[in-house]
Amino acid sequence: MPAGVMIPARNMPSMISGNGNVGGFGTISGLTLGQPTNNMMEGQLHPFEMTQNTSESEIARLRDEEFDSTIKSGSENHEGISGDDDQDPRPNKKKRYHRHTQHQIQEMEAFFKECPHPDDKQRKELGRVLGLEPLQVKFWFQNKRTQMKTQHERQENSQLRAENEKLRADNMRYREALSTASCPNCGGPTAVGQMSFDEHHLRLENARLREEIDRISAIAAKYVGKPVVSYPLLSSPMTPRPLEFGSQTGSGEMFSGGELLRSINAPAESDKPMIIELAVAAMEELVRMAQLGEPLWMTSLDGSTSVLNEEEYIRTFPRGIGPKPTGFKCEASKETCVVIMNHISLVEILMDVHQWSTVFAAIVSKASTLDVLSTGIAGNYNGALQVMTAEFQVPSPLVPTREIYYVRYCKQHAEGTWAVVDVSLDHLRPDPTVRCRRRPSGCLIQEMPNGYSKVTWIEHVEVDDRGVHNLYKQLVSSGHGFGARRWIATLDRQCERLASLMATNIPTGDAGVITNQDGRKSMLKLAERMVISFCAGVSASTTHTWTTLSGTGADDVRVMTRKSVDDPGRPPGIVLSAATSFWLPVSPKRVFDFLRDENSRNEWDILSNGGVVQEMAHIANGRDTGNCVSLLRVNSANSSQTNMLILQESCTDATASFVIYAPVDIVAMNVVLNGGDPDYVALLPSGFAILPDGTSAGGLTDAGSGSGGSLLTVAFQILVDSVPTAKLSLGSVATVNNLIACTVERIKASLSCENA
Repeated sequence: MPAGVMIPARNMPSMISGNGNVGGFGTISGLTLGQPTNNMMEGQLHPFEMTQNTSESEIARLRDEEFDSTIKSGSENHEGISGDDDQDPRPNKKKRYHRHTQHQIQEMEAFFKECPHPDDKQRKELGRVLGLEPLQVKFWFQNKRTQMKTQHERQENSQLRAENEKLRADNMRYREALSTASCPNCGGPTAVGQMSFDEHHLRLENARLREEIDRISAIAAKYVGKPVVSYPLLSSPMTPRPLEFGSQTGSGEMFSGGELLRSINAPAESDKPMIIELAVAAMEELVRMAQLGEPLWMTSLDGSTSVLNEEEYIRTFPRGIGPKPTGFKCEASKETCVVIMNHISLVEILMDVHQWSTVFAAIVSKASTLDVLSTGIAGNYNGALQVMTAEFQVPSPLVPTREIYYVRYCKQHAEGTWAVVDVSLDHLRPDPTVRCRRRPSGCLIQEMPNGYSKVTWIEHVEVDDRGVHNLYKQLVSSGHGFGARRWIATLDRQCERLASLMATNIPTGDAGVITNQDGRKSMLKLAERMVISFCAGVSASTTHTWTTLSGTGADDVRVMTRKSVDDPGRPPGIVLSAATSFWLPVSPKRVFDFLRDENSRNEWDILSNGGVVQEMAHIANGRDTGNCVSLLRVNSANSSQTNMLILQESCTDATASFVIYAPVDIVAMNVVLNGGDPDYVALLPSGFAILPDGTSAGGLTDAGSGSGGSLLTVAFQILVDSVPTAKLSLGSVATVNNLIACTVERIKASLSCENA
């Protein structure tokens, strides 16, 4: 067995008892997030449970009466409904109500802020404390959610009315301007048709954009050290500035070693006016693309996604970063989702390169800020401008990464409405090695009640995808690889994870759930570092040099080595990484459930030596039960061998799924569970990345076998020598090759038996 894979437990501390329980862990149930499920925006109240003989009209009448009681008092509830009430033919019979006490209302209001969707155990506990029946608590929360939805709808109606009035005023202003327009040649009144309404509208829009550019330029001047010189508009017909882009894609190798991103420095002073102008125009385009529907966005054949009409796009947005380069393909998508995070926090994550790359670690393999042209105004990110580089990835060595050099611009459009846009700057330094450029892409964020936000994400890139392996071409072209759906699904899942990290009302009941707040934070932080390390080491990033061990097939094993020195988060020595990707005729959900289940682990995990795997502790961090951080113990079947602990995080969303794990030291984990610093726990993560093959629109949400298969990437990290200066032996490479090959065969055999 390779050294460094399993960390033996030589002296089992008192935290682990003989029956497998962990001392000091509370006996509480799994975490339930305050994130709404599919019926989050409930539009109606749910009546009491009725007998099967209750008529539909009686149910509707009870629902209306329940709604009336909510609107009138906000805190009233039924005493109950007797069996005689069900048979009463009189529809206008008065019901008896009673008013909750002020204390009961205050307690339920406070609980609602933390968790608007309590489960059965929470309702029973709350009812016991407040002296209420669980059913009364249930209907109070339902009524409260309906009240919040009604308030939100009223706010939306007010906003729509205000927008309608603004549009009406604009219309009257345009008509008045049109009626008083003069001929530019003779100065006399214009005849009908000499200046169209659209032309006048474009002139007004042009003036508004000029004002915004001047404002941003004034802000940027404070940071570049001198006033920004005047410059022509992108759309100026008198001095057009061609936006050239490297399009030589017919020959030459892909840039390796990250030379493209490493060769880019901060922009020159002469380029900054152009960057500001481009950012303002990109923001305008992004907001319009987020708000427009057909004919710009067409529904796909399966009805699951929105597809960009390229001809309509060119007509609607004639300006921009120039025509599509020869040999490039257009990938454009739009997705909308409600996430459990307030709009200010979302903006802060997007504008902080470290937080952004951490939240989107599965997509962003590396990122950096080259220059900050503006930090924003009024103490926030409104007007912030950053020049950045980033590399986007799919978790497989078979898909080339996408390197982008771009500007990111943040703007507040209204109270509670923000937008963040990216647009490529490759035209500033034309380079034939560029394989991807980013047209205006980003997100529109709108504030919603209870700390939620509505996010509309736009992804629009032009890319040379000829380097993508055939196994992944369908996935990439369908948008599941780099499209808006993957970005917003990842954001939704990460928002749930952050909400679980900050949760304080942890329900009690089940054994193994960690209740210590400091211990939860430390364990989640350690698991986050493990996931980031895995994602950074499994893709075809230009910082990696993969070597194929044999053949040219898709499922060949690829390996690379690196030296670990003076890194407290990794064991010192030579680390050998190995990865392979292959297709399975099984739905992604079934593959994910099989790999994350500790009961089936000994079917594929060779290093467990057939031992029994037991979950000792866990932290739920999402609506899906598969989103969980677990501490596993492998009880060796051989009594002469010591047991070991495994830290595992499993996470899933509509576009990707991961099962990532690492052996951990027992003493170190004891420190972490007591709230200690997790940065000094040495980890070498291994695991699986599961993606849909692109043939089914349902992705990972399909139950059962589904119509599509899975693309599974298996990656191991092995410490082959504890001396960093040692030479890598061929025997170590052969051992890792055999390990990953045997694991793949076991997975295929187990899932094929299930599928048979």
